[in-house]
Amino acid sequence: MKLIRFGEIGAEKPGLVDASDVMRDLSEVVPDFTGTTLSPAHLTRIAALGHADLPEVPAGTRIGAPVAGTRNFIGVGLNYADHAAEAGMDIPSEPILFNKAPSCIGGPNDAVVLPRGSVKSDWEIELAIVIGTGGSYIEEADALSHVAGFTICNDLSEREYQIERMGTWSKGKGCPTFGPLGPWLVTPDEIDTADLAMALDLNGTPQQRGSTATMIFKPEFLVSYISRFMALEPGDVICTGTPPGVGMGMKPPLYLKPGDVMTLTIEGLGTQSQTVAAG
Repeated sequence: MKLIRFGEIGAEKPGLVDASDVMRDLSEVVPDFTGTTLSPAHLTRIAALGHADLPEVPAGTRIGAPVAGTRNFIGVGLNYADHAAEAGMDIPSEPILFNKAPSCIGGPNDAVVLPRGSVKSDWEIELAIVIGTGGSYIEEADALSHVAGFTICNDLSEREYQIERMGTWSKGKGCPTFGPLGPWLVTPDEIDTADLAMALDLNGTPQQRGSTATMIFKPEFLVSYISRFMALEPGDVICTGTPPGVGMGMKPPLYLKPGDVMTLTIEGLGTQSQTVAAG
């Protein structure tokens, strides 16, 4: 299934995209897509519905992030070998983990607002995992059974804050609007994440081109690995790293400015687009 949330900020409702690509309203079936309603039992119930009988979502309705109530937003750094090379960093022997503030989450087409004083804000297209069943010490072989679905994340990063401001990466990762998610949450039965084409354009010019095939640590391993260090909870989001083509890696570097438009696509997961605004 392709699950969505739609409506104005703070008043989103749950829905889905049916087999004819029509957006349908699920608000009479489930209150919202939060941790508790992303369980296998809830998703099985929704899958069994007659989707064509559900009310249509009016055309032009805003699409929100496909999950609400996220408590933990975990990022994975340098998880593509070619991106590590462009950053001038060694390939990690274990996943590099950092936190993004859940308050950074926004809809796939909402504006991205630069932090005040930002001089090095950058883009990163990423495959994101949304947890449906929590747990600790999850076995890699069982990891997909803990996943509600996959979506797109733009893991925006203020590089000066991240690298030059004497602290953890989290300083540059959790600014408001720095975590657009969506448009869809695609359940694992409908997508194979082994080799998905990934593309990010800036103002219509190709910047990032890659594939999930070049991930160093795969989604199943990441879910298992992260659960060794923290209890994963339903609704948690894990960003799995980015392919090459970020602004920091260019010569000279290229960073975001007000009016820029980023367009991101991952095969099977749809497209999102954000316009950059001044803070």
